[in-house]
Amino acid sequence: MHIGLNFGFGRLDPTVSDHEVYRGETELAVAAEQLGYDSVWAVEHHFSDYAFCPDNLLWLAHVAARTRRIGLGTGAVILPWNTQPLRVAEKLLMLDQLSDGRAIFGMGRGLSRKEFVPFGIPLDETRERFDESSKMIIDAIETGVIEGDGPFYPQQRTVLKPGPYSSWKDRLYTVAGSHDSMVSGVNNRCRLMSFILRPVDKMKPTFDAYLELYRETWEEEPHPVCLNVAMYCHEDEQVAVDGMYEYVGNFFEANVTHYEMDGVHFANTKGYERYSDNAALIREKGVSKAGKDYADATLYGTPRMILDKLVWIQEQLGAYELILQPSFGGMTYETARKSIELFATEVAPKARQHYEATVAQPEGAVSR
Repeated sequence: MHIGLNFGFGRLDPTVSDHEVYRGETELAVAAEQLGYDSVWAVEHHFSDYAFCPDNLLWLAHVAARTRRIGLGTGAVILPWNTQPLRVAEKLLMLDQLSDGRAIFGMGRGLSRKEFVPFGIPLDETRERFDESSKMIIDAIETGVIEGDGPFYPQQRTVLKPGPYSSWKDRLYTVAGSHDSMVSGVNNRCRLMSFILRPVDKMKPTFDAYLELYRETWEEEPHPVCLNVAMYCHEDEQVAVDGMYEYVGNFFEANVTHYEMDGVHFANTKGYERYSDNAALIREKGVSKAGKDYADATLYGTPRMILDKLVWIQEQLGAYELILQPSFGGMTYETARKSIELFATEVAPKARQHYEATVAQPEGAVSR
């Protein structure tokens, strides 16, 4: 059972400095290896306290130098913001060489108008830009050669140095929230990473559609879906419940504001039409009620409560990967550290034991 941590680099309290955010996230990531987690991931976000990690590959290279075993994932590189696929490919290859093959490439196409505007990238071009760029980068990191004849990124055939450390075929993820992005992920032969915004039984039809399309397209069994979910673990049930509703409520409100998740613009934005239904639901429920529903889908409580939730998730999905968001919504880094330590000692071993006893590895799957 793969269990990792995903770092968001957000700040709720304006008295916390940028340096404290980076130091706190980094120390948690380094501790993750000692605690037995399988991977650490970093978002890419720009320009605001919602999240500010403008180059997740740079941060992962720093973490690589302070660790020896743990996987290093981008969750994700937002390809339309990186207007030279060649540079993304070079940095991925360099990180993989520096880390002895520990890099994991997660990619996405972005959603926030507030981030696209400074880059000068129209939202209605993101689908085509992502599809063109992703294929170029995947081919480049696998072969060491990049080229392209598309309208956005024409690129003469160029040999990259350093070249590939090893194959990336089992280290590719697409972070997808829409059907179009999932189809693109299948076409790129990527694993699916999905942020859990509602209970997994409600998301299962979407996951099943991805898995079935993958089987039809490639005539092989896909890797398990990767769930990215907020987590808060505490010995005291009431502390955990109260804390999670506070932290997740703060985080959800920040999400709604940053992404304009209750906005009406999605319905008329090419490639984002499917978000309009969610936006209408948030407007109907109100941000507070929608935030509570989101919190109910997260992992929180005592170790026993979280174990029970993981067993339930497995009953719904069968095999899956788990990536935990350990710090968010104003949670202090000391609180986050205690949470991931308690999860590592009291939840992870039992969860892995139960998982391995009840889920057979899909044929041909490779676990990191």
